[in-house]
Amino acid sequence: MCARIMVHIGFDDTDSPRMGCTTYVAALIIEKLSEMNVQFIDYPNLIRLNPNVPWKTRGNGALCLRVSCEDSIYSDIKEAVIEVVEENSDLEYEGTDPGIVFLRGEVPQEIRDFAKRTIQGIVGKGEALKLIRRFGAEAIGYKEGLGIIGGLAAIGETLDGDHTFELIAYRRRENWGTPRKIDESSVIEMDRKMGNLTFNNVDPETGRILITPRGPDPVLYGIRGESPEAVKLAHEMIRIYEPIDRWVIFRTNHGTDAHLKTVYSIKDVKPYHPVIVQGRVEGTPRIIPGGHVIFRIKDDSGAVDCAVYEQGGSLRKIASELIEGDIVKIYGGVRPPSSINPMTINVEKIEVISLAEKIVFQNPLCPVCGKRMKSMGKGKGFECYKCGFHGANLTKVAVKAERDIRPGLYIAPPRSERHLTKPFSRYNLEKKWAGFRIIQPEDFWAKCSAL
Repeated sequence: MCARIMVHIGFDDTDSPRMGCTTYVAALIIEKLSEMNVQFIDYPNLIRLNPNVPWKTRGNGALCLRVSCEDSIYSDIKEAVIEVVEENSDLEYEGTDPGIVFLRGEVPQEIRDFAKRTIQGIVGKGEALKLIRRFGAEAIGYKEGLGIIGGLAAIGETLDGDHTFELIAYRRRENWGTPRKIDESSVIEMDRKMGNLTFNNVDPETGRILITPRGPDPVLYGIRGESPEAVKLAHEMIRIYEPIDRWVIFRTNHGTDAHLKTVYSIKDVKPYHPVIVQGRVEGTPRIIPGGHVIFRIKDDSGAVDCAVYEQGGSLRKIASELIEGDIVKIYGGVRPPSSINPMTINVEKIEVISLAEKIVFQNPLCPVCGKRMKSMGKGKGFECYKCGFHGANLTKVAVKAERDIRPGLYIAPPRSERHLTKPFSRYNLEKKWAGFRIIQPEDFWAKCSAL
C-alpha cells in the first residue's frame, strides 16, 4: 500500500490588469485534482498579501491548495498544476511573473513567519528561495518568477487565527469583458437578510453594489462572510441573467486587518508598510484639490502626513474635524515620498484616543443689555446695536466649543476599504481555526452546466 503524503501547492501572479484571475486558475486546478486520487485537507486558501507593494496586480492575492495524496501520484499532481498555470497565465504581459511552490509535509514555522512578513512588509525572492531550498520544497518560476514569493507566503499563512470565507462565482469565457448581468436588487435584499453573516456587499453611503468587479476578469461576483454556509446561502439568493461557469468557496484573510502592524514611534514608519501608529495632531487639516484631506501627526521621534482621499466618504469628514492636540491612532498603508509630497500614510481607519479643547473667540456680550456686540473696526472696540453702548476697551472672549466628533474608531466606507481591512461588522466576530480537516470537493466547489 502506497504511503500518503501532505502536499501544499502555492501559486501567484498569473493575471494582469487586462485579463485573468489567480483564483480562477485555482478553480481550474481544483477541477483537475478532483479527478485524481487526492483528499483536500482545507478549503482553498486565498491569501491577500501586503496591499502596498508597488508591483502588485489588483488585490495582491496568492493561492494555496492543501491536499493529501499517495506518494506515487505526486509527480502527476505537479504536472497537472504546471499545465494549468502555463495555459492560463498572461505571460505576454510585462509584469506578470508567475510562480508555483510545492511543499510536502508540515509547514515549518520559518515559512509561517515568512508569510507574516510578506503580508505586513516587503520581502525579496532571494529570501523565499533560501527557505525553499532549506526545507526541500520545489519552485517553478516564469520570467522574473516573483510569484514564487506569493506562492510560498500562501503556503505559510495557514490561517490559524482570524479568517473569513469568500464564495467566488465565475463567468463563462464567452462573457468575459462584457457587462455583468446581475440583479442588483437581489444583492440588496441578500445583504439585508444575511446581516453580519456576510460583509461588504453594498456600500451604505452610496448604495453601490460591491460584490461585482469592474474589469475583464472571469469573476462574476464574490461574496464574503463568516462561514462557508453563510456565503453559500447568500450565493443562492442572488439573481443573475447569465450562466455561471463554476464557483469556489475560499478560506481567506479578507476582512481581518492581517496586514496592519503596530509601530511604537513615528520614526519607525516605513514606505510600503501597513502600520498602526499613534500620534498627536499637529496644525489644522487641509483640503486639497480633489477633496482629499491631509493632516499631520507627531510624537517625540518625528512627524508624518496622513491622507484620507475623496472616496473615504464619512472618514474624510472625521479627518477634517481634527484639531491640534488631538491624540489619534492611525491605521493605513505608507506611501513613499515623491518630488512633491512627503511620505504619507493612506488612512484606512482613525481611532480617536482623546480630544483637545477647541477654543473659539467671540464678540463680547453687552454689559448693559446682554446682547452680542458688533465690532467697530480693528482696535476700535465694540458697539451694541440694541442699546447703543460703546465699549472701546472690550476685546473678544475665549469660549470652549463643542466638538462634532467623539473618541472612538472610525473606518472608511466599504467602497474604499482594502480587501484586508476589517469592517465594523466583524468586530467581536474574530475566530480561531481548529486545524486542518478532510473535506470533500462538493463542500467548496461546483462546475455549473446551466443557470
